Amino acid sequence: MQHLAAKVLLLWGVRRAGLAILAGAIGALALPPFGIFASMFVSFTLLVWLLDGGTGNAETGRTGFASSFWIGWLFGLGYFVCGLWWLGNALLLEAEEFAWALPLAVVGLPAILAIFYGLATMLARLLWSDGMGRIAALAAAFGLFEWLRSFVATGFPWNAIGYAAMPVPLMMQSSHVLGILAMTPLAVFVFAAPALLGTRRGVWPGLLLAASLLAAHLGYGAYRLYVAPLAEGDTKFTVRLVQPSIDQSQKLENGDRIGIFEKHLALTAAAPEEGRTRPDVIVWPETSVPFILTENPDALVRIGDVLQEGQILLTGAVRAEERGAGQPPLYYNSVYMIDDKGQILGASDKVHLTPFGEYVPFEGLLRQIGIEELISLPGGFTAAASRTPLKLPSGIGLYPLICYEVIFPGEVATDLAGASAILNVTNDAWFGVTPGPYQHFLQARLRAVETGVPLIRVANNGISAVIDPLGRVVEGLSLNAVGAVDATISVNSAPPRHNFDRHLNLWLVLGAMTLLAVISRLGFIRRMN
Repeated sequence: MQHLAAKVLLLWGVRRAGLAILAGAIGALALPPFGIFASMFVSFTLLVWLLDGGTGNAETGRTGFASSFWIGWLFGLGYFVCGLWWLGNALLLEAEEFAWALPLAVVGLPAILAIFYGLATMLARLLWSDGMGRIAALAAAFGLFEWLRSFVATGFPWNAIGYAAMPVPLMMQSSHVLGILAMTPLAVFVFAAPALLGTRRGVWPGLLLAASLLAAHLGYGAYRLYVAPLAEGDTKFTVRLVQPSIDQSQKLENGDRIGIFEKHLALTAAAPEEGRTRPDVIVWPETSVPFILTENPDALVRIGDVLQEGQILLTGAVRAEERGAGQPPLYYNSVYMIDDKGQILGASDKVHLTPFGEYVPFEGLLRQIGIEELISLPGGFTAAASRTPLKLPSGIGLYPLICYEVIFPGEVATDLAGASAILNVTNDAWFGVTPGPYQHFLQARLRAVETGVPLIRVANNGISAVIDPLGRVVEGLSLNAVGAVDATISVNSAPPRHNFDRHLNLWLVLGAMTLLAVISRLGFIRRMN
């Protein structure tokens, strides 16, 4: 290992830059649908060795901050391009109009996100040393900047490093105690620990600490899954997930709205499988109703005709809000609750809109400087001021998260606003058969584990599933499957608050890693003197 580390340290120029990009790309293999957990050990080991060779020399006084930034940025570029290339698929659905933006989606966005990793490696340089302290410094810096990535410029925490440490339920349970934010720095420390084998200092203490963290991670997962039984809720209800798998190009053409609507109704009306009870709640995906419901009373009558007595429909739809004479209405991406009489009992609007998908950031400025191409991108939705939980007639509360809102830990209230389960409706048909829907599904599952409540997830083309509080799939439909599946959910009418404070745990972990890095750095300085 020392021989290999020396070779990496001595690289320069194009070879050095290429290896940094390759290291990030290798790390992306840990993401769904591949889930090659071990790839992150290779990825971060190479990153540490590259930083060792580019962080300057304490004797000569060269700092190497610029070099550290570019190594981290190139690493992030490789990671995000290989992890997010599928975003371009959405633009190809209307290639004649938006193909020009393909480089922005495939390379431009990753290049911007990579800045966070460049700043992380540059910050880690402040406490860089020759022992395990540098691993701790890197972990603390990545944890800090992954946290910043979750909210800066509306945030985009997709594929945070912590998710790579949680590919299966056994490895998801630690997030129930710590939350995804605190998991990221711990994951980076463990992933980077093999780099110590390429040096002569801090090898065994560092490897022992990393092994202990990994053992605790797996041990706690085994305890929750196999030793501590999952408490049965005091209330049960049966939900039907409707996955019509409507091709996105068909939805964009708007040529067969009635056919799309009737397909949802047919799946809703299908008889339950033998031995299963009739569903109490039916869930349709995001924006599944192809017209404004309040402007189509016949559609509400049709829904009422299909629903059996006592059944409730939860459906994604566009909601229009009139503003008075002479002003255009406001449009919201919403979830409606409709009863068996075709009456709208309630609605919840999306709070966290998707930039350039549901609104155009800085539209006024872009219009002033004449960049009409960006203004022409899809948009037109208004963000709700606050989230409205949906309360079923039975008294069960559902906490609605529409589309990619589910990837934001901060979008979930600590007490779930009294809700007993999370409801996530989405339309991943924009991204076709790519890693995108699989990555989205993993991040949604983690919200169930973090909060300790079930998750009901319905996607137009998949992946739809009911997830229990341990992250296990109760029932589901795979990508591009067409059908409906019923699942019985056990919930608590008074769900507990999260048993963690996401920010407190993050700062405790960052503080511990920083302290370890400082102690190591001070010891290094004393030896140099």
